[in-house]
Amino acid sequence: MIIKKSTQARLFGLCSILFASLTCASVVTVENYGYPITDRFAATVVGTPVEFQAQLPKSIPFTGKSITIFPERVTPDVFFYGSKLLYSVALQDSDAPLIFIIAGTGGSHNGATNKNMAKAFYQAGFHVVSTSSPTYNNFVIAASKTGVVGHAERDAEDIYRVFEMIWADIKQDIQVTSFNVIGPSLGGFNAAYVSKLDEERKAFNFERVLLINPPVSLYNSISLLDRMTQDIPGGVDNFDRFANRLMHAYATTYTTPVGSGGDNFLYQVYKKLDLKDEQLAALIGTSFRLSSSTLAFTADVMADYGYIKPKGLPLDRYSNLQIYDDVAVRLGFTDYYFEFFYPFYKADYPNVTQDEFIATISLRTIEDYLRNTKKITVMHNADDIILEPGEINFFSEVFGDRATIYPYGGHIGNINYSENVAHMVATFSSEETQQ
Repeated sequence: MIIKKSTQARLFGLCSILFASLTCASVVTVENYGYPITDRFAATVVGTPVEFQAQLPKSIPFTGKSITIFPERVTPDVFFYGSKLLYSVALQDSDAPLIFIIAGTGGSHNGATNKNMAKAFYQAGFHVVSTSSPTYNNFVIAASKTGVVGHAERDAEDIYRVFEMIWADIKQDIQVTSFNVIGPSLGGFNAAYVSKLDEERKAFNFERVLLINPPVSLYNSISLLDRMTQDIPGGVDNFDRFANRLMHAYATTYTTPVGSGGDNFLYQVYKKLDLKDEQLAALIGTSFRLSSSTLAFTADVMADYGYIKPKGLPLDRYSNLQIYDDVAVRLGFTDYYFEFFYPFYKADYPNVTQDEFIATISLRTIEDYLRNTKKITVMHNADDIILEPGEINFFSEVFGDRATIYPYGGHIGNINYSENVAHMVATFSSEETQQ
């Protein structure tokens, strides 16, 4: 990790939850919706106040495990701690369906969002396997074949390989009646591609797949999030000062947790600073920038590409990483795509332009599959901050009555709301067979 730990530990929570009522006749619309926060930025930051959250068990047997994905890989010494992929399970004592959870942007297998989802599904009688996002530091180090993540199909191959190896690791301990997948934000985007890959490889024959607040175009969404850093007072050069101000607000207002899990830091800052939409956007952009900066540095070291650190320069566990921190924090995810990601993969796609290549990292690329497979359903919010104007219509047009659009909730802000959790679980618990 290259971001200051004191800052990252508090701000990283939003990244794990980052990566409606419409008139379209075919989409399932939600009326008389009781989620209490109607401002999309506030909902994204605050999450679900505790009194509106689903009633979940305080604890479940959510156990951390690890597995070696590439036995032959020599992990750079600077990442000595990350050679094995970490994941979590919560397993039933009897036969049960199994659900894989793919974390959202920068999210870990044991982050607040994944933990809450695991509680909901374990309580409903599922075996749960929780995995980190391909954009999470440990996944990049231990499970990404190239180390350069963001390629929709190759990320899906990495995730699928992880699923297969985890299943091989735990299958002697449980009996499974079906396999299923769910993902919030970028995890939902990944889940769509993983589902398509499973149609070809058939290791699991997933019964049902749920996408929660996925982006349509990954590039469009990261561009929106990158632009939110423009709302940081004084710009990116004032990043550290702004982050420190947020930390000070948290330190001077921290009380008993009021928000939902990892959202509590953001909730406390929101209350303390009385943030307006522009400031909330800056807070979201700051959190995303921390995640994208860590990803860019980790990918650069793993690929030894020379994007942030000089190519060929070895880094060990004692190296001073501050200089790379200073560089990385000024690089957005869009910079990563244009200056590192596309050049890295260019040799594999010599006849594809930069714009054409980036345009393929979208659900539109697999639209025909999504339109015709009945196993995949969607939950989304009409006011999601990671969608460009009009992109919400993609879900009603492609999924029809398999898409449920809530009127508000921002980006994943309502994922712990009681009605949403009930809907999420019912999607997989319904007796109706999906073909």
